[in-house]
Amino acid sequence: MTRTSNARASRAVFDRPHADVLIIGGGINGIATFRDLALQGVDVVLVERDDFVSGASAASSHMIHGGIRYLENGEFRLVAEAVSERNALLRTAAHYVRPLRTTIPIYTTFSGILSAPLRFLRHGKGARRERGAVLIKIGLVIYDAFSRGGGRVPRHSFHGRRRSLQELPALNPGVKYTATYWDASLHDPERLAIDLVRDARAAGGDRARAANYTAAVAGEDGSVVLEDTVTGARVPFAASVVINASGPWTDVTNRALGAPTRFMGGTKGSHIVLDHPELLAATAGRELFFEHKDGRIVLIYPLKGRVLVGTTDLPHDMADPIVCTEAEVDYFIDLIGHVLPGIPVDRSQIVYRFSGVRPLPGHDDVAPGFVSRDYRIESATLGGSGVPVLSLVGGKWTTFRASAESLADRALELLGRPRARTTRGVPIGGGRGYPVTDRGRERWLSVHSSDVGRERAAVLLDRYGTHAESLIRALADDPDDAPLSTLPDYSTAELAYLAGDEDVVHLDDLLLRRTSIAFTGAATEATVAEIADVVAETMGWDAAARSTEVARALQRVHAADPSWGSAATAIA
Repeated sequence: MTRTSNARASRAVFDRPHADVLIIGGGINGIATFRDLALQGVDVVLVERDDFVSGASAASSHMIHGGIRYLENGEFRLVAEAVSERNALLRTAAHYVRPLRTTIPIYTTFSGILSAPLRFLRHGKGARRERGAVLIKIGLVIYDAFSRGGGRVPRHSFHGRRRSLQELPALNPGVKYTATYWDASLHDPERLAIDLVRDARAAGGDRARAANYTAAVAGEDGSVVLEDTVTGARVPFAASVVINASGPWTDVTNRALGAPTRFMGGTKGSHIVLDHPELLAATAGRELFFEHKDGRIVLIYPLKGRVLVGTTDLPHDMADPIVCTEAEVDYFIDLIGHVLPGIPVDRSQIVYRFSGVRPLPGHDDVAPGFVSRDYRIESATLGGSGVPVLSLVGGKWTTFRASAESLADRALELLGRPRARTTRGVPIGGGRGYPVTDRGRERWLSVHSSDVGRERAAVLLDRYGTHAESLIRALADDPDDAPLSTLPDYSTAELAYLAGDEDVVHLDDLLLRRTSIAFTGAATEATVAEIADVVAETMGWDAAARSTEVARALQRVHAADPSWGSAATAIA
């Protein structure tokens, strides 16, 4: 049976083309603002020109962190807020946000004590000196202080060379100390965002409408026109307030709407994912977070049986392709060799690359690493209509709830409405009732495993949190459910359920953002073709459409890899 939630969502927006608030941009900040306003009872519409969380939000380092390195920039407000939001997410989104042990290898004792303040005063300019143990110790003491009163993670620890090499024997033998502290991992960023969309719709009903593959463009009279990017259908849309949450494309969006701005100056960050058991074992289950030879803070991070390595911080023109270049790959291989010199790494072990542009403010000649990671809200008016436009400049995964609250409060003020409730402490999606203890997990599995078996129920709980209950019911009701032949960890009914229930329009939506299939390197040609066959009926694809979707999906999976055929060419 054909049943796509996106078709329903698009029709709901086009059939009633007006709302109190129109949010343009379906990244994490736009989606979180959508949820916040829905919880206030506001009539709100969210549109995204591509798939939800397919832009900058899809290129994160998969962490929820307080931003210890922001202390060097003097961004104490941001660090305090980020630590508070991290601690809250460990409670409200425990299905995807979990404590992450992080170790910093250190090679000097006193280096950087004098040069760091000077570089701060000069916005990153001047001679770079390696950050030594004393400087890092001071930073971690301050960082721990921000967690007082509600901290959810242990305080930091320091070890000398012998203890450090006992715990991590593959480390560069030149290491003098290691510092270990705790932040949080974000196992499935895109799925967390989908949970927020689902929560907003549940809270707001027909007053909370969201549609992906729907672009906002300017009408002839200065109004907003929405365009279905799949069918080409257009409709004028009226709103009392417009929120521009399109991230690094904020200026592009405002220019298209007839309200030109020059707020943004994003930098590109790339990552690679490696299937490398020796490297994975060397991490001992913890993130290695350290300073590379050029002073850039980089990471090696075990995740989903793979190793994530990142990230770069390079100036980027939004008119250029967003790809992970061969030079960046060389940089990543070099940084691994810097900290784990005995572990050989080559390109054959890379199973996935991704790249995105951070939504940073314009920064002139400030060094990329010293550009503020904080956010602000700018006001303008839409063309000649006088409709207020609120543009979010900046924003990051860790602080999405707080930045959404600020945007929602500004919109409520313009609407003349009070805030009805806070979003602080409100569970997100499958984090609602998620068991965080072994005993609680066993209890949940004993209740929900009878139809699919305990092992399968445990996998679904890890993937979807307590939303797995709905999936388990769907699997139990489908007599034809069976593991994929090319990827037995997923089943036919599971993928058909996601395709029909979670705004999937294209096959790549399923591979890249509703599952971890692409991230782990499992999106082989055979698997992509099999999944297309599995979901074709649900999606209403005939043989020709199926072939088109397979080709598109493979290109999108490899879009950040310029060495893969014509993958760097943008797909209209």
